[in-house]
Amino acid sequence: MTKMTAGVLHGKEDLRVEQVPLPVAGSGEVVVQVKAALTCGTDLKIYKRGYHAAIGRPPMLFGHEVAGIISEVGVGVREFKVGDSVVAMNSAPCGECYFCGKGQPNICPNIIFNNGAYAEFMKIPARIVEKNLLRVPEGMKYEHAALAEPLACVIRGLEESEAKTGDSMIIIGAGPIGLLFLHAASLSGLEVIAVVKRDDQVAAAKKFGAKHVVQMTKVDDVVAAACALTPDCRGADIVIEAVAVPETWEQAVEMVRKGGLVNFFGGPASGTKVSLDTNRLHYGDITLKASFHHTPSTCRKALELLASGRFKCEEYLTGRARLEDLPKVFAAMVTRSADGRVDIKTVIKP
Repeated sequence: MTKMTAGVLHGKEDLRVEQVPLPVAGSGEVVVQVKAALTCGTDLKIYKRGYHAAIGRPPMLFGHEVAGIISEVGVGVREFKVGDSVVAMNSAPCGECYFCGKGQPNICPNIIFNNGAYAEFMKIPARIVEKNLLRVPEGMKYEHAALAEPLACVIRGLEESEAKTGDSMIIIGAGPIGLLFLHAASLSGLEVIAVVKRDDQVAAAKKFGAKHVVQMTKVDDVVAAACALTPDCRGADIVIEAVAVPETWEQAVEMVRKGGLVNFFGGPASGTKVSLDTNRLHYGDITLKASFHHTPSTCRKALELLASGRFKCEEYLTGRARLEDLPKVFAAMVTRSADGRVDIKTVIKP
C-alpha cells in the first residue's frame, strides 16, 4: 500500500478527495491511522480563504482535530508503540524561546503546526510526538477525544479570564467554540448568559448550561437585554466574544461591569478595526484580554475533562460523514441549509 485517500485543499473553496502518498514515519515521528476527524471553524476559514499563512499554501492536506491508532513509529520513539490509541494536537511549541520561558508557549515564534486529519493516515511530527501526543483513555470514543484540541483553547481562555466559581459570564456567539466555552464555563460553576442569533442556537445554549439566553434578533437593544440579566443590571464579571466581528467586540465592552474583564476570543480577519469608548475603559477600570490557541498544559486538562463523563461530548457531534463526502460537508458549511441550521461539529470517518 503506497497511496491513501485524503482531503486536499487546492485553493479558495476548492477541496478535493484524492489519492496521495502514504506517509512514512521519520526519526521521532509516528503515523496515525485516523479513526475520527472533526470539522472546525478554523478549517472553514482556511477553506474560504484558500490558504493559511502559518500552515501552508495549496495544494495542502487539510484538517487538524483528530484521534486514531498508531500504525507506525519512527526511530527513537520510545513513549509510544504501534496500536496505541492517541489524540494528536495540531501544534507544539519549542519550549526554549523567550515566550515559552514566560509561560506563553501558545505564541511561541517557533511553534510548529500540523495538518492532514481528513485522511486515512496522518503523520505526526517529532516535536508534537514529544510534547503534544496524548493517549486516549481506555473506553473513550475517538470522536470524543478529538474534541480535546478546541476545548484546550477554551480552557486556556477561561484560565486567562481568571474565571472563578460564582462569577457571571456573558458569552457572545453560539457557534462550536461559543458552545464549548458555554459548557466548560457552566461546569466550572459560572453563571452564564448566552447571546445568540438563531432559534436553534437558543436550544443549544440551554442544553449546554446557559442560565439565560438573549436572542439578538428578538430584542431592540442586545446590550441592555444582556445587562438586565446581571445583578443590579451592572453587566457581567467576564464577557467572552466568540463571533469575531467589530460589532460584537464593541458590544462586549458595553456588556461588562466596571472592574470586569473582556476576552476577545474570536479571531477577526487581518486589518479589522473597532471603535471603543476609552472613557468607559479607563474610568470603568476594565481589563481587555485576547486569548489565542492552547498550551500543552490545557491540552491535557481538556482531555481529562472530556474523559471525566461530565462533558456532553456526544451532543456536540451533530453530523457524520464519510471522507469521500468532505467537499460536500464544507460546501454546506458555507451555504448553510435553508433553515439556517448548521451542525455544531461533523465527524469525518475514513
